[in-house]
Amino acid sequence: MRAIATDVGVQAGALYNYTPDKQSLLFGLLQTHMEDLLEAFRDDASQPPLDRLRHFVDFHIRFHADRPDEVFISYMELRNLTPDNFAQVEALRRRYENRLEAILQSGADRAEFDIADTKIATLAVIAMLTGVNTWFRAGGRLSLDQVIAQYWNMVRKSVVAG
Repeated sequence: MRAIATDVGVQAGALYNYTPDKQSLLFGLLQTHMEDLLEAFRDDASQPPLDRLRHFVDFHIRFHADRPDEVFISYMELRNLTPDNFAQVEALRRRYENRLEAILQSGADRAEFDIADTKIATLAVIAMLTGVNTWFRAGGRLSLDQVIAQYWNMVRKSVVAG
């Protein structure tokens, strides 16, 4: 709380005028991040599964690259939520995962994707894509577009049949 207060230029005690406690602040940050993610992602089920998956990969990496602090907090501090708050954030995460799983299931149903277990594939893809935030830095060796292209190729090769 002291670090937050310093960053916004107030005394630590003044933060409690805006939030009752650290748990409320953390829960609000994580909930807002997940709600923003869900609100921003648009999937067009009329498109072919491969196009939908490509859109998901591009969206996920770009969304998270624009919010490195939120992503770090969302994944590293999740364990510090109370059980009730954790359940609420986890439900939001499952809604997002379900969107990807629906894309993968659609491709599997059409025999375009060769996936033994769409839930495991969903979790693997999300973990891989979210991992970009641990190492990617703008101005580095690769541009964000180059990273997305490489990750798209890895995801595509991991699910496409034949």
